[in-house]
Amino acid sequence: MLNQNEKYNYNKNIKTNRERFNGSGAVALLRVLVKLTGITALCGALLFSGIYIGKKASIPEDAPMFVKDPAVTTTETSAQVTMAEITAPPTTTLREIVETLPYNQLSEDFWGPLPSIEGGAEVTRNEVRGLYIGAAANLDANIEIAKNSTINSFVIDLKETDYLYYNTSNQTAREIGYVSDNAYNLADVCQKCHDNDIWVIGRIVCFKDVHLANAYPERAICDSNGEILLFNNEGSEAFVNPYDTRNWDYLISIAEEAISMGVDEIQFDYVRFPTGSTVNGNEPYFGIEGEVPSKCDAINRFLQTARIRIQDTLGVPVSADIFGIAVSSQLDGNILGQDWSKVGLTGVDSVCPMIYPSHYALGTMMNGHVFEHPDLEPYDVMFSALELGKTYHTQDGYATVRPYCQAFTASYIGAGNYMNYDYNAINEQIKAIQDQGLTEFILWNPSGEYPSGNYGGNQG
Repeated sequence: MLNQNEKYNYNKNIKTNRERFNGSGAVALLRVLVKLTGITALCGALLFSGIYIGKKASIPEDAPMFVKDPAVTTTETSAQVTMAEITAPPTTTLREIVETLPYNQLSEDFWGPLPSIEGGAEVTRNEVRGLYIGAAANLDANIEIAKNSTINSFVIDLKETDYLYYNTSNQTAREIGYVSDNAYNLADVCQKCHDNDIWVIGRIVCFKDVHLANAYPERAICDSNGEILLFNNEGSEAFVNPYDTRNWDYLISIAEEAISMGVDEIQFDYVRFPTGSTVNGNEPYFGIEGEVPSKCDAINRFLQTARIRIQDTLGVPVSADIFGIAVSSQLDGNILGQDWSKVGLTGVDSVCPMIYPSHYALGTMMNGHVFEHPDLEPYDVMFSALELGKTYHTQDGYATVRPYCQAFTASYIGAGNYMNYDYNAINEQIKAIQDQGLTEFILWNPSGEYPSGNYGGNQG
């Protein structure tokens, strides 16, 4: 993949590595190939609020799983793709995105300088109105929805907490047995989406990665003795360390490969620290107090680095999923490492807060209103959360705000606390987004199944 000179400094048993990215070599070649081929358009219970834990973890284990569309072939098991065979995604607008995050000397001392590149690619972006479809679930049915509605984008899983779903050649993923070759062929899916004017967003789960943590324990979150920690609210599983730049490199390499296969945008999820206590009661150790940047600094630095190496270098937008509670509670955001006031200043194209009414605790107060049963008030929950957050996300230089909307029925929260999330309930959230002056959104259903409708918000 990329030519890099890695320089690791150790502090006790935790590696606080610093590295300088060499922006030439393979990345420069990839950038040239992208511009020379048909993909020019690519360049162009813990939280104090009581919110349920995690966009994915909150869904019951017996929720419908992703299903493979029979129209998608799976004969190819490597990532070797003739780039000229991939058609361009939909026509989109160009936007100059400038990082406005304040300089942080502690981050500079800890990780070293940010990667540098000569010049910079034009960023081709889309005004996203999207569906999350997992591992290309129900592809044909969702294409029909897009043809008959405002929907113009699909979010497809590249890497989840259990597997890489596409036909990857990533050496690390294959070494640790983290690949599912039977899910879908990424180039085929991108081609089919582009043929139907659908923008493809590749979703990558970041730091919730028990396979990588077990294979490389020195890259996991550990205690001061170097022992891997398991987290109660994360399925009693390990997390990889967001401070470790080797984990950043792994995630970015997956993104680069996916881009070469036709993906139009990269979306990082679980770009956060674990929540809750550890199984053995020991505390995470990241280094000597006073010499280690904050959790929020670590997440911001990863996003800055990913943006430079993906967005600035290849012209492919980078987005990040953010816990809904981080929008309205800085205290909870600090626990997660997601500072709403700053994460959108990292230069990434968009931030995607997961504002699901069912995820808020009964009796939650937001914007002066008590939500006795938040799931029953989809419009007001979405509107209130964005109202609280707009003090920050309306500042100059902030990323596009693209909320995730609830498109699933949360029957698991108990009778009287939930309602059926049909088209009207989903569209109410889109109306709230529009009433807050925003235009972009993504619908989330773990099964990748959605009711028919226009998804126009105030336009029906």
